[in-house]
Amino acid sequence: MTTGIRIKDLPSSERPRERLAAHGADALNAAELIAILLRTGLRGASAVDVGREMISRFGTLDNLARASLEELCRVRGVGRDKAVTLKAAFTLARRMAAELRQESPALDNPSSVADLLREENRAYEVETFQTLLLNTRHRLIRVERVSQGTLDTLLVHPREVFRAAIAANAAAVVLVHNHPSGDPAPSEADIKVTRDLIRAGQLLKIEVLDHVILGRRTPDRARDYVSLRELGHFYG
Repeated sequence: MTTGIRIKDLPSSERPRERLAAHGADALNAAELIAILLRTGLRGASAVDVGREMISRFGTLDNLARASLEELCRVRGVGRDKAVTLKAAFTLARRMAAELRQESPALDNPSSVADLLREENRAYEVETFQTLLLNTRHRLIRVERVSQGTLDTLLVHPREVFRAAIAANAAAVVLVHNHPSGDPAPSEADIKVTRDLIRAGQLLKIEVLDHVILGRRTPDRARDYVSLRELGHFYG
């Protein structure tokens, strides 16, 4: 870890708390937001230095949020009190997300699924398979990215799809993947994978509601997605 200048020695315009008050929380990066929670660093390292070290060590905020108190305390400059503060903040964020999910609209039609994932999938350069994990009211628990393939090939195993659904206690799933070519028409492989996953879901008592393939609109194609259920590839 680098030993940086103490936050109190920075100009007020560069201090995380002052910047948040002046410009809003979205103006701060993850390390600065963590620094506000940590308040102070240790042995010459500023709280921002510690925040950067945590992001570097854990890689993603999701990994950081899942870290145990013991793992957090292994970062130099993070003692038990700071680790507890971080754990409390991430737990509050998770509970807030759960509340928002309960208020989210039901995702049981392909249009709402496409609206939810359209922008994220637009950036993918290879086929990327995702599942929407839904509760008994078909409201979102979370989006799970299952696998990535090539420009036109995607290998998916039922084990990978339903592992997360079982862990999340999901009652149903919606399958989603993108076609980087822009044409959302399903391939024979897409249809076969869908039927395999429907059968696996029936055995596990987890309903597969739909498989939505995202592409792009063209002058000749008004919708940028297709629903395999609407196309008649689902049973019953």
